[in-house]
Amino acid sequence: MSPFQKVGECLYRYSPNGVYYARIKSSGKEIRRSLETTDRETAKRELARLREEQRHIDRSRGKLTLHELCERYLKTVQHYRPATVAQKALIIRRVQDNWPSGAQTQTSKIQPSDVELWLSQYSLGPSSRNLHVACIKQVFEMALRDNIISRSPAAHIRWTKRATPIRKTPSFEEFEAIVESIRSQKFNGHDAEESADFVEFLGLAGLGQAEAASLTQGDVDWERETITTFRHKTKSGFAIPLYPQVKPLLLKRRRRGSPSEPVFMIKDAKKAIASACHRLKLPLYSQRSFRRMFVTRAIERGVDVKVIAEWQGHKDGGKLILDTYSYVNRTHSRRMAQLMRIEEPSNVISTGKEGAA
Repeated sequence: MSPFQKVGECLYRYSPNGVYYARIKSSGKEIRRSLETTDRETAKRELARLREEQRHIDRSRGKLTLHELCERYLKTVQHYRPATVAQKALIIRRVQDNWPSGAQTQTSKIQPSDVELWLSQYSLGPSSRNLHVACIKQVFEMALRDNIISRSPAAHIRWTKRATPIRKTPSFEEFEAIVESIRSQKFNGHDAEESADFVEFLGLAGLGQAEAASLTQGDVDWERETITTFRHKTKSGFAIPLYPQVKPLLLKRRRRGSPSEPVFMIKDAKKAIASACHRLKLPLYSQRSFRRMFVTRAIERGVDVKVIAEWQGHKDGGKLILDTYSYVNRTHSRRMAQLMRIEEPSNVISTGKEGAA
C-alpha cells in the first residue's frame, strides 16, 4: 500500500509524517511538490497558489539555461559603476563555472539546495558572502519576474550578519593637533595650507571627503548662511547651516564672482593625515573619522538627533545616528539625567510660566 493517500483533487497526504503534497499537471507536465504543511486547510490554499503560479509560467522559455539567464542578467547591470559591474561579473563567472549541476542546467529545474551547494564552495567573509547572495537572488528574481520560474530557489537564503566594526574616532583636541601639524609643514608650503584647510573643513562642517572635494564657491550661500552639498553615496543633495565654527575658514577661502570655482584646490588629504598621525603618535585616522567626530561632538553638546541626521543628509529621522552612536547616546543620557532634580539645575533658564497657572 502506497504511503501517499489521495485526500482530494490533486491533493495527497504522506502517511508517515502527515505532510500534504500536490500532484498537478500544467501544460502537459506533471508537477509533484510538498506543500510543507500538515494542516489540510493550509494545504488547500497552498495547492490553489501553486496552480495559480504554474498558470503564469511561460513554458515557451522553460528551457532557458542558467548560463543564458546569467548572460541576460549581466546586460541589465551595465549602468552601474565600473567597479560594481566588475564585482557582479566575477560572481556571475563563478556561477557559470562552478554551479553544482552545471551552467547548462535548465533554470526551471534548479533546486534550493543547488544554491546552498554553490555558496558552500567558497570561504567568504560576511560582506563578500552577502554580495554573492544578493547577486544570485537578483538573477533568480529576474527569472521570476519574467515568468520563467514560479519560485526563486534562492529566496530562502539568509543574509549574514556582519560584526560591528570598531571605528577609530579622534577627540576634538586630537583633530586640532592634526590640523596644526599639517599646517606647520613649511617645506610643503602651499600644499600644507591647502591640506590643513581641507581637513579642518571635514571636521568643522561634518562632511565627507567627496562632498568637500566637490564644494564650489556658489554652494556657500552667505545671505542665507547655508552650504548646499551633494552626497555621492546616496546621489542626493541637501543643505546644512553655515556653522559658526566653520565660518572663519570659509571666509578665508571666499572668492567673489567665481561661483563655479572649487573652494578647495585638493580632492584628498589622506597622505597629509597619515603623516600627521605618525608625527603625533596617534592612531591612523581616516578622513571619514572626522565626520564621526563631528557627530559625536554634536550629540555630546545636546543637539537633537533628528537635527544631526538632517545635517548629515539622512532621511531616516535619526535612526542610523542612534544605532551607530549608541555608545555616545548612553554617556550623554547619563549626563542629561543629572538635570532631572527636584531643585532647578543651574543651567536651566526659567520661562516665568511655572506660577502662571
